[in-house]
Amino acid sequence: MSTKPTRTLDPVANPHPDRDYVVEIKCPEFTALCPVTGQPDFATITFKYVPGPYIVELKSLKLYIWSFRDEGHFHEDVTNTMLKDFVKMIQPRKLEVFGEFGVRGGIYTTVKADYEEGK
Repeated sequence: MSTKPTRTLDPVANPHPDRDYVVEIKCPEFTALCPVTGQPDFATITFKYVPGPYIVELKSLKLYIWSFRDEGHFHEDVTNTMLKDFVKMIQPRKLEVFGEFGVRGGIYTTVKADYEEGK
C-alpha cells in the first residue's frame, strides 16, 4: 500500500454484514488551506457509520485525509466532499461526517453532513 496522499478509500469486507452496528472514527489532525487567505485550517473529522457490505481500511482513510492538506476548501465543502466519497467507495447504510474546525478570527465552525441508504 502506498504512503502518498490519495483520494481513494479502500473497502474491506464487512465481517458482520448480517447486523447493524456503529463504527466511529476520529481524525484529529485534519488540515487544509483556507481558499480565501491561504492560511491553514485545522479540524477534527469524525466519521460515524453503519457498515453495509464494507468497512473502511484505516490506512487508506489516513492517506485520504492527508490528500486535502495542500488544497483550499471551505469547511462546508470539504465535509460534504468527504461524505460523498465515503458513500461512493464504502457503501455504508448510514453515515455522519462531522467537521469540527479550529478557531479562526474568534469563530469555531462545526459542519455535519449525513447520508442514509434509500433516502
